[in-house]
Amino acid sequence: MLISQDLKNHIDASIKLALMEDLNGPDGIDITAELIPEHTQASAKLISREQAVICGIPWVSKTFNSLDPTLELQWHIKEGERVKPDQCLLTIKGNARSILTGERTAMNFLQTLSGTATITAEYVNQIKDTHCQLLDTRKTIPGLRLAQKYAVKVGGGENHRIGLFDAFLIKENHIATAGGIAEAVQKARANHPSIKLEVEVETLEELSQALDAGSDVVMLDNFNFEQMSQAVKLNASHVSPAKLEASGDVTLERLQSIANTGVDYISVGALTKHVRAVDLSLRVSLQPI
Repeated sequence: MLISQDLKNHIDASIKLALMEDLNGPDGIDITAELIPEHTQASAKLISREQAVICGIPWVSKTFNSLDPTLELQWHIKEGERVKPDQCLLTIKGNARSILTGERTAMNFLQTLSGTATITAEYVNQIKDTHCQLLDTRKTIPGLRLAQKYAVKVGGGENHRIGLFDAFLIKENHIATAGGIAEAVQKARANHPSIKLEVEVETLEELSQALDAGSDVVMLDNFNFEQMSQAVKLNASHVSPAKLEASGDVTLERLQSIANTGVDYISVGALTKHVRAVDLSLRVSLQPI
């Protein structure tokens, strides 16, 4: 998958911060790795202990290269590839100290992003035969939003807005303090007429108001299946229909039923909020691989 310049900058910044956490500053040392003679050469295999969709190769490579540009990394899989338990993902050759110092930082990125990509792929598979698209949310690990949203794309999902700057999402509290749906939409259009505008609604009456106001997307918050079906019909009959997004109480078990109501999108915070790290193992040896 193409890495944008913004994401490259994000990778560099994230790795710099992560290494500083481990080494206590740019000139810090790994006191345990110092137990190994300075010029000791080693090889290592990075192995997945479970089935997973692997995501985070650029983070791993950048981590090791930042610590020691002389390390030789050979990837045996591609970004986004589904792997089996005990499959070798990567071999590393070079200075033993450097390999061991970078081990945890590199694996933290890989296990987290692979976890996001893996669960996203499971959700996407449930709705592959519908027209509905799976979206992420802003419920991400602080400091890793671009990384996790990249992982969602690797897993086959799509990104919702990146932050508070690139799209409107007018929610309950905005509506209450702006004076109503129509007032909030009108002000939003006046401020930024070219930016996509979405309104969150909790009832069919609010849906009608959001459609009348000219929303691009309407989020159906915690609608049950019957209400979603009614919302789809109401939207289709409106003179200016919008895209409909289902949100709230979305589980893997309910996903296909939600998609079958006819909504266009389903947003799932659990993709990034409840991420479970993939189980990985790095095995280091003084023997050449």
